[in-house]
Amino acid sequence: MHDQPPAPPFGKDPATIVRQADPFNAGPPLPILRADFVTPVERFFVRSHGDVPQVDPAAYRLRIGGLVERPLELSLDDLRAACPRYTVMATLQCAGNRRQDLIAVEPIPGELPWGAEAISNAAWGGYRLGDVLALAGVAPAAAHVCLSGLDETERHGERFTFGGSLPLAKALHPDTLLADEMNGQPLPPVHGAPLRVVAPGYIGARSVKWLASITLAEQPSDNYFQAVAYRLFPANTQRDSVDWDSGIMLGELSVNAVICTPGAGANVPAGPLEVAGYATAGGGRAVARVDVSADGGATWRAAQLEPDSAVWSWRFWSITLDLPDGQHELVVRMIDSAANTQPAEPSLVWNFKGYMSNAWHRIAITAGSGKGAATWDI
Repeated sequence: MHDQPPAPPFGKDPATIVRQADPFNAGPPLPILRADFVTPVERFFVRSHGDVPQVDPAAYRLRIGGLVERPLELSLDDLRAACPRYTVMATLQCAGNRRQDLIAVEPIPGELPWGAEAISNAAWGGYRLGDVLALAGVAPAAAHVCLSGLDETERHGERFTFGGSLPLAKALHPDTLLADEMNGQPLPPVHGAPLRVVAPGYIGARSVKWLASITLAEQPSDNYFQAVAYRLFPANTQRDSVDWDSGIMLGELSVNAVICTPGAGANVPAGPLEVAGYATAGGGRAVARVDVSADGGATWRAAQLEPDSAVWSWRFWSITLDLPDGQHELVVRMIDSAANTQPAEPSLVWNFKGYMSNAWHRIAITAGSGKGAATWDI
């Protein structure tokens, strides 16, 4: 008998791909991820920078300060009494999603080797961040909303909590939430209970979990994960020579599209084959078109898009290709409602942190015996 690998923690699906055990970072295989428009909690990816904090909901207090008229300390009961509830359907995506494509260009040491699974979609329930800020009163000089969590991590020999910030306009957007529910159920501890930020259309790092404090300020947060990490650096920058102030602070997500089925390296029968995946657009823009190629990008067909049911959510796509016997390179690209599209090659977006990987997604498959010509019938 062979020993079975241990089940993933936090009630995650047994098929979960664990990229790091401590702290826990994991996501589902792509066919499982693509199975549901609303990702079940047990299949929702996890990105953590430290251990999951243990929080007593009864003792929990949210502190609000900085450039406000009335510094506040709010319990969960205070929030329930003062603010109406809302639900927002939103996809969260790690800025490191698809890092493996960049690692294939040049090694990226010290970063998680995410495939395309660091993304999931959920219905988030809670309170508008803008309503909560209104309780404290926003001072005229405030331009950024700095967010600090309860989870501790260590970088460069120093321990501190995770944090980040949002521009005030994004924080006040009616779809930016302080969430305590996920898919109609209480927010699980691994996903940020008792209270987390959900900033739709932004990289997942700005949706701070285990929210401890909100500080309004003139400048972005000086937390390591805003001021140093989660920045986009020029392609010629390396870890041993980086000027940390030269990076662009990440916010809105890029356009992206991924093939979820079939899997890379699959052997499939010759003939009709359904190809399916997901596509995303950041900043509230819409997925306008998804194109698929079976010959490495020489020719393209438009895929069918599933109904666009939520402005902040991914969009599923599919297409049936008639593949003759042979080797095929399947490729997908997308265009959003502002005509933004993806670069053709990952080398064009390589950076030493491995962020915002969004080149055309390519997989090689074999149809039939694999001995025929690598062509396709449109």
